[in-house]
Amino acid sequence: MVFRRDDPRLGEFALRTLDPDADAALLHRWVTHPKAAFWLMQQADVATVAQEYRRIAAHPHHDAYLGLWRGRPTFLAERYDPAHVDLVGRYDRQEGDVGMHFLCAPPEQPVSGFTRAVITTVMAWLFADPAVRRVVVEPDVRNTAVHALNAAVGFTVVGPVTLPTKEALLSTCTRAAFAAATTPQGGSPAWTPSTPSRT
Repeated sequence: MVFRRDDPRLGEFALRTLDPDADAALLHRWVTHPKAAFWLMQQADVATVAQEYRRIAAHPHHDAYLGLWRGRPTFLAERYDPAHVDLVGRYDRQEGDVGMHFLCAPPEQPVSGFTRAVITTVMAWLFADPAVRRVVVEPDVRNTAVHALNAAVGFTVVGPVTLPTKEALLSTCTRAAFAAATTPQGGSPAWTPSTPSRT
């Protein structure tokens, strides 16, 4: 495990390094599900999924992690350096920026607040690295559900940006904005990790 967080309502979330071959069949079910249309892997087979995550594992500026809830795989998280991946030359980069993608597995039974707990966990993991000052995301402009989630954890919309595979809505979130959005009034930060770790 590289990171653990105890959610006040839903319990333990954790992240571990993804194994491109051992995890390929599981990821294939997730990325080809209709709800994962914006992941752009709907037609991929298991071998293609494994190949893509081997490519990410080999990349010096891109990493993928499997997310667990109560010990069971339930989400995928990717961290990348936007100076080298996806957004190169397409936005006003700042020192301490890190890019992020996340995907929740199709649920067997919907759990209220689950996706927000996942994005909170992913953001807490990124900000556990003191070098990270700001998280940058570029979801498809049509993905209104994730735009709402991003706003809920402190992201501010910068504006549309044209990428090779999509028209994206660039948004950024500072450490202070995340803390303000996820700290209950008069309480402790909801995103405090129980086991921060540097990978």
